Amino acid sequence: MAATVATSLVTDNGTPSLTPDPAPAVGETDAATISPAAEPPAVAITPCDPWPRPYYIEHGLRRVVPYHYTYNTWCKERWRGRKLMEIFEVEFRDRPAEYYRTAVETGLVVVNGKAVGPDYVLKNGDLISHTTHRHEPPSTAEPIGVIHEDNDLIVINKPSGVPVHPAGRYNYNSVVEIIKSERGPDFLPRPCNRLDRLTSGIMFLAKNQRAAERLVAQISQRSVRKEYIARVVGRFPDGEVVCDQPILQISPKLTLNRVRANGKAARTVFKRLAYYPPLGPPAKGQTEQSAMPDAEQTAQRRGEGEGYSIVRCLPVTGRTHQIRVHLQFLGHPIENDPIYANQKVWGFDLGRNDADAARNSDEDIISRLSRMGKEDVADAVAYYDEMVDTYHKKKAEKMSGQLCDVCQTPLYTDPGEQELSLWLHSLRYEDADGAWSYKSPLPGWALPPSGMTGPTQVGGMEDLVSAVEASST
Repeated sequence: MAATVATSLVTDNGTPSLTPDPAPAVGETDAATISPAAEPPAVAITPCDPWPRPYYIEHGLRRVVPYHYTYNTWCKERWRGRKLMEIFEVEFRDRPAEYYRTAVETGLVVVNGKAVGPDYVLKNGDLISHTTHRHEPPSTAEPIGVIHEDNDLIVINKPSGVPVHPAGRYNYNSVVEIIKSERGPDFLPRPCNRLDRLTSGIMFLAKNQRAAERLVAQISQRSVRKEYIARVVGRFPDGEVVCDQPILQISPKLTLNRVRANGKAARTVFKRLAYYPPLGPPAKGQTEQSAMPDAEQTAQRRGEGEGYSIVRCLPVTGRTHQIRVHLQFLGHPIENDPIYANQKVWGFDLGRNDADAARNSDEDIISRLSRMGKEDVADAVAYYDEMVDTYHKKKAEKMSGQLCDVCQTPLYTDPGEQELSLWLHSLRYEDADGAWSYKSPLPGWALPPSGMTGPTQVGGMEDLVSAVEASST
């Protein structure tokens, strides 16, 4: 159980920082005009849920003003009879023990709404509350598109870089909370399918519990077909390609998966929609700035002369990261995949045909990936040259070396463009019996690049479905 809380949010001149929703879209805002939430009271169970949500838009990013938030948790059975400070030292290790001791002594951590000492012994029924100054990462400011809406359902086109649910460092910067902020505090969207934070495309939000249960049941019974579109390294093979390699989760903490013989059964059907050869090298004497105008142009230079393909993907099973893992195994990873197209994690071959982990052990992969993202920078795409590597090291999210003035939390820099987008898009959902079908437009990265011709639409799923049926016989 968790309750969202915050003190009031004001600008430097003392006026409210945002206008209540429903309201016009949040505009470009100077971050200097918005102050972080003030210090909470001595015993901090702040009673309000900030409304309107403390969003502002800056440099193409949706940002959230830092705010105080109270986490609540009931005493677990294994905590009974143990000192409060011991629990924080052993089980809550995201901050130093000194922080938690100070939080207990100053009332930021309370039990049953009352301040207690660090030696307080927990018992059954105790409610532990921890109020912290919460810093959310920014997300893309791209709006959530509505493809269809009726009395029971909203079908949306989710932008990449936005998580569906509040989780981890994200709370208000999530699809559920953004939709709620647009439609009012009493609106409760119920997601019926799941997309990873970096994946864009078709999502279903039910308006009531009955509609949610009906659609979730239909999806779980596999009477719904799903099609994704991906942009991958190199020229993908002709025809329908069926990958039925099993997938194993080798690190639940990192949500890291790979093809392994002892994994769970998985099957994906792929078909190339288009292939685009690489662009020529930049003109002689071109500066780094002019050679790096955006992520799309830089990515086109990373395939070692291979170019890239737009590939249709039909997942028959639903394993975590299934499409990304199968494309990696086939030797055509998603071009800007921060995990599965990362040579610094997987080595030169990027896990291709390495089902027995002969080239890279699970332990090596986990160790390399776990180092990325704080002091190291998670490279978003394989095949960097020095100029691209330098450019993205400047742009990726990492520890800034600065501390928050209110809570002394170490602050991150803004995420780079490669950390807000994955070239994998949920293109279509349709009922297998033809009762309904929803399709989004192709994302910009799947359209023909400037100066080239190629498909701008995708046809029906007949060939993909036929390949599934043929592979099952």
